[in-house]
Amino acid sequence: MRYMSSQEIRETWLRFFENKGHHIVDSASLIPINDPTLLWVNAGVAPLKKYFDGSEKPVSDRLVNVQKCIRTNDIDNVGRTARHHTFFEMLGNFSIGDYFKNEAIEMGFELLTSPEYFGFPVDKLVFTYYPDDLDAKNKWISLGVSEEKVIPVEGNFWEIGEGPSGPNTEIFFDRGEKYDSRGLELVEQDLENDRYIEIWNIVFSMYNAKDGLKRIDYPELPNKNIDTGAGLERFACVIQGTETNFETDLFLPIIQVIESLSGVKYDGQMAFKVIADHIKTLVFSITDGAMLSNEGRGYVLRRILRRAVKYGRNLGFKKPFLHLLVDSVVSVMGEFYPNLKDGSSIAKKIILKEEEQFLLTIADGEKHIEEAIKKEGNVISGKTAFMLYDTYGFPIELTLEYAEEHGVKVDVDGFNVALEEQKERSRSARSDVSSMGSQKEEFLNFEEKSEFIGYDNLTSNSKVIGIFDEGIVLDKTPFYATSGGQVGDQGLIDNVKVSNVIKLPHGQHLHVIEGSFTLGQSVTASVNKEVREKTEKNHSATHLLHQALKDIYGTHVVQQGSLVNDKYLRFDFNHYENVSDLDILELERIVNAKINDNLAIVIKEMPIDEAKKLGAMALFGEKYGDLVRVVNMDYSIELCGGTHTSSTNSIGKFAIISFESTGSGIYRITATTGSNIETEIKVATKHISDELEQLNSKVKENFKDLELFELTLNTNSYQDIINARKYLVEARAKVHDAEKALKDSYTKDIIANADSLIPEGTTSKAIIETKNIDNNTLKQLVDVLYDKIKAETLLLVNVDESSATFIAKTDGKTHAGNLIKSLTSKVNGSGGGRPNLAQGGTKDLTNLDEALILIKEEL
Repeated sequence: MRYMSSQEIRETWLRFFENKGHHIVDSASLIPINDPTLLWVNAGVAPLKKYFDGSEKPVSDRLVNVQKCIRTNDIDNVGRTARHHTFFEMLGNFSIGDYFKNEAIEMGFELLTSPEYFGFPVDKLVFTYYPDDLDAKNKWISLGVSEEKVIPVEGNFWEIGEGPSGPNTEIFFDRGEKYDSRGLELVEQDLENDRYIEIWNIVFSMYNAKDGLKRIDYPELPNKNIDTGAGLERFACVIQGTETNFETDLFLPIIQVIESLSGVKYDGQMAFKVIADHIKTLVFSITDGAMLSNEGRGYVLRRILRRAVKYGRNLGFKKPFLHLLVDSVVSVMGEFYPNLKDGSSIAKKIILKEEEQFLLTIADGEKHIEEAIKKEGNVISGKTAFMLYDTYGFPIELTLEYAEEHGVKVDVDGFNVALEEQKERSRSARSDVSSMGSQKEEFLNFEEKSEFIGYDNLTSNSKVIGIFDEGIVLDKTPFYATSGGQVGDQGLIDNVKVSNVIKLPHGQHLHVIEGSFTLGQSVTASVNKEVREKTEKNHSATHLLHQALKDIYGTHVVQQGSLVNDKYLRFDFNHYENVSDLDILELERIVNAKINDNLAIVIKEMPIDEAKKLGAMALFGEKYGDLVRVVNMDYSIELCGGTHTSSTNSIGKFAIISFESTGSGIYRITATTGSNIETEIKVATKHISDELEQLNSKVKENFKDLELFELTLNTNSYQDIINARKYLVEARAKVHDAEKALKDSYTKDIIANADSLIPEGTTSKAIIETKNIDNNTLKQLVDVLYDKIKAETLLLVNVDESSATFIAKTDGKTHAGNLIKSLTSKVNGSGGGRPNLAQGGTKDLTNLDEALILIKEEL
């Protein structure tokens, strides 16, 4: 076994499987695309789920990758153990219905033990298998592994929810007695140890897990698959002979920069490990388009950054320092991930800004701790400690540190209970992170050739070659199937409505349609031309908008999702700062300028390397073969399979109709084009028009002097939305001012005529009843009446249609609070207050008269 750098390990892995006929798949973005079950891509198989569940056919049935991953479910262990990370790289090889158990084990054994590759000594390897899977056991033994080192483990069965599942085999490397004097019982009993390092897991995905069935009764998959995962950091630790993962070349150069900045020598301290791990997570996630925020993945990143800053304090860092480590991450990882260099400047800005904000948070947290110490004495409660952590982002370690400085304790157990409750809520709300859909055998087995001719034709005479419950497949079709954000075409097949079009695993277009068809039947397929053309305009405008966003904000802007139909386009993007109305208007202006430039839209197929040289944008999560379709508008060049106009001028006009933040640094623009604009802007401003109508009703009823509000839209642009919002704000203010003036006049009238409310014969202990007076006026009235009758005790009772309000004011001889409590207890109400002023009320007027007689007797 020879020393290898981490880059050599990656290259060796990819080269071996490429030689075995595997297609190399680039690492997907850490941010899942079109997968709501995942917060992060957390395993090598995560971006490939669509192939395993049969919903899509891959470019090859054999795949290999090095996938960047983030897992944060046990973040508190990072730095405490030798091998926990938030960011890590997963080496994987996959078979989608091609080779299976024997071949997978043979390849695994060759890669691990051959001197041409990793060259691990066979006697240093230990293998586990599912007890029922004797085929795996016997295969390892047949390759020369001693039987005592092939160990049955009951937990070796991979399944998460319904869908593909199966037994697995794990491979461990024995680092020797230096790390633990115990032997194979450590593996047999699954004991935590530093001697036997699990380096690889091979899953034999062969069953369809079903709720309610025992494993033994799971049906077999129509396509059996291989799914493997090997941790690059663990491979590097074993091959480079380091104590932990953190001394490998994946972390040590970063740690050395931390040493230089802090002046502290690294000797295995937890702080160095936490910072080195967390800065990698931050740089990789930010360069993939993630943002820091108070929710979702943004909240996770904020917590990671703050944890790193906290441990930086242990090394003496009092000022922002994490942003100074970005270049070290690029230096270590940039050769394999070149996009890091392009995004490093944005990563520095975002991290520095967040560090500065956290330092202010720490100062704010210190104030809250001081207040807690004053209120709670010698022990800060678990509830307060958790509030500091959850609301203010103040780590429990800092709370403990400050508490110690002030000579008080913290209820850590109470904090942990609150923290566990929060984790449980998060677990309950989280979907299965790796669940897959069940394979649909009839779709997987359907391999009839079908041709899409819809780029050039909107009608065709076709033949039915497939019939399913959901619809039919034609030998050739002009109907575009939903993909790349563009919805499927509408239209008719033999005068029967096509409601949707979806892609089958082998690429055929399934027309979702009701009606009776037979195999071999000749039909006429016709796409709705008007709907298609409107969709094309919106799709071409989407490309212009995408480039305009990059022009305004920078190359870090990445598409986070899109939807294009005939009515509108919706585009989600990331950005680390607030987006203003002026920005939105500028985006709209740029897109319309490019439309007016009448740029030709040239669409060509070419090799992917040639497309990349042109600077064509490729989107994470999209599948690209060796030959790609390039949509070139001169201003914007993208890889895209969708349909488009022939020139930008054909789009007509572009208007943004709504803009919103969806959280975690993600923004959503909804826009439309051409003849849709006027209609969609009216729809977008309808809620404003509805509120103006309500305000007008108030004006007609109460304010004859005010003019009625009329909203006029003229520009057919986002400016309409801005103008409508401003007009609504102004209208609200005018009605509010009018209402306030009316209330003030009403109150003045009542106060001026207060004498008329005082009954004859009123004594210094008085009960005065009024009707339909608002609370604010009552509070002023009670003071005026109290002074006028020179009262010792005054109980003011105001009754309206469904409730009563009570205010008591006294000189203190009669306790006002107790008086209100006595009254409300008799009328099923509530209230109380100070000795000289109190308030209450009830919604039950049934016994009010009797109760007032009793209170009068008490007074």
